[in-house]
Amino acid sequence: MIADERKSYPVLEHQRVWHGAVFDMDEDLVQLAPDSDPVRRHYVAHTGAVAVVALRGEAGSEEIALVDQYRHPVQAKLWEIPAGLLDIAGEDPLLAAQRELWEEADLRADTWHVLVDYFTSPGGSTEELRIYLARDVVEVPEGERHVRCDEEQTMALRWVNLNEAIDAVHAGLIHNPSAVVGILAAGSARSRNWESLRSVESLWFKSPLGR
Repeated sequence: MIADERKSYPVLEHQRVWHGAVFDMDEDLVQLAPDSDPVRRHYVAHTGAVAVVALRGEAGSEEIALVDQYRHPVQAKLWEIPAGLLDIAGEDPLLAAQRELWEEADLRADTWHVLVDYFTSPGGSTEELRIYLARDVVEVPEGERHVRCDEEQTMALRWVNLNEAIDAVHAGLIHNPSAVVGILAAGSARSRNWESLRSVESLWFKSPLGR
């Protein structure tokens, strides 16, 4: 089976050229080959994130929990899966995913697995994202729900048949990367009778240059 390989090249210079609340911008001078000039690379140093594919329903007719959120850079409200940054120091990624499911979808789940890991834009960002599969889902009681703010204030939860969500991805109707990856990965895992799922303790192939 093919697998990505960890590989590092000498960094001759490193500079943090911009610092932000969520991510930073770094500049490295990298020696890619001993007999060539070093190259200068700029990239976003990111905290990383987690996302959740939450499913309910009978086998073969599962529904996936989607939330709509306004995304200012693309001037659109996108259908997404619950997700959030790993911006709390020391927080376990699974606990972060469980917190995001509660905060964004008013849901809790008893059964958790790792569905898929990916880099969102490895040519220009260190952001790594782990998508969990959450099943045996229940609604959070009214008095225990998170009070949402900013872009999350107008979020709406919608349960969508997983087959319809897969069709929407292929039709170019869903564009959020975590939703696209999570929906297609869930469909693929289901076709394999969920045998491809990994334990929540599975190793995570992260960038050593992350924030």
